[in-house]
Amino acid sequence: MKQKQLGSHGPAVSAIGLGCMRMSRMAAPVDLAKDAESIATIQSAIDQGISYLDTGDFYGMGHNEALVGHAIKGRRDEVFLSVKFGAMFSPSPQFLGHEGRPAAVKNFATYSLQRLGVDVIDLYQPGRPDPGVPYEETIGAIADLIQEGKVRYLGVSEVGAENLRKAHSVHPVTALEIEYSLACRFAEHEILPAARELGVGVVPYRVLGDGLLTGALTAEVANPDPRFARSRLQGENRRRNVAAVAPFLEMAKGKDVAPAALALAWLLSRGEDIVPIVSINRRARIPETLAAMDIDLSGEELAALDTMLPPGAIIGDRYLPALQEISAR
Repeated sequence: MKQKQLGSHGPAVSAIGLGCMRMSRMAAPVDLAKDAESIATIQSAIDQGISYLDTGDFYGMGHNEALVGHAIKGRRDEVFLSVKFGAMFSPSPQFLGHEGRPAAVKNFATYSLQRLGVDVIDLYQPGRPDPGVPYEETIGAIADLIQEGKVRYLGVSEVGAENLRKAHSVHPVTALEIEYSLACRFAEHEILPAARELGVGVVPYRVLGDGLLTGALTAEVANPDPRFARSRLQGENRRRNVAAVAPFLEMAKGKDVAPAALALAWLLSRGEDIVPIVSINRRARIPETLAAMDIDLSGEELAALDTMLPPGAIIGDRYLPALQEISAR
């Protein structure tokens, strides 16, 4: 597994990370077989050199951290743990907003350390800024945790250039987690240049554009799964977006590679500061993910991909309204 340095002053991590969110669903019944497969997937990923594990205290309301903790027991030194915090939900579940008060930040970290079964979190980051709390105060609480030895590095998630600079003024930011893919390129305008100016590593998530870059989605909605309620996957937006990715799918077919692997290879080509995380929950998908590292893209192919899916090619909001308003500010 190729290693990349995470930011100018961060550690070496695997060039691709494992996103663990799909292993846990809020308000889902206990499924021991699914949990066993999730744990096996994490352990298989580690066996194959993936050290970067991404989780969150609100993924399954603690369930995901417990899974990760079980999977890494006895292997702590082999992994880099990235943890997001702050999103709040009722038991129904209903989204209640984000919490960024310093006392709450430290409380969240205490529970995460317990569920993960570790003494220190490698990268700790607010899932989103809390609109009711100055961002510098939230970041200051993480800086305190770093000083106390409970967190190693500061991360931020879904912030714009202004909040990235605010955070960096309080404590050096090691990594920015942001949605970025061929299907979602808004970060290229201001956010990526700011991150590079500050020496902040970039961790793209949702790298397959909600499935648009896998070839698995049809023009019509086939099921009512709430994960697909975002407007870019609804109605005319969906039909136009599925049509927009058709040339990309043809390129993948012509190269005899999986579309998902081609999408990931494009991200890997964007710079040595890019460490994408791929959200998977089955061992069978790991080889496809790793295959991206063996795909060489020529200058002509990269130019063709830019022409096929330029910034703005995919239309519609990427989140439901409650989150769309506070993402990447």
